[in-house]
Amino acid sequence: MAGGKHVLGKRSTRHIFGTVRVGERGQIVIPKEARSVFGISPGDTLLLLGDEEHGIFISKPELMDRVAADFFAEVEEKRNAKQ
Repeated sequence: MAGGKHVLGKRSTRHIFGTVRVGERGQIVIPKEARSVFGISPGDTLLLLGDEEHGIFISKPELMDRVAADFFAEVEEKRNAKQ
């Protein structure tokens, strides 16, 4: 989809980049615009998570670092509040 169609035609942080096809070796090609928007370059490592009911999630590992840090900070905050 040229232009990475925006959800509901509104400009936002959510995009529809089209579909990808899984090749014979199980590989997919991430569309050029998606790679550009998310700063993905050849050789980058991506994290692949899956939930059998909800599907697959692909992310840069650094995103999960931030999520984990926020989670542990909240746990620590709650622990300190109980003391």
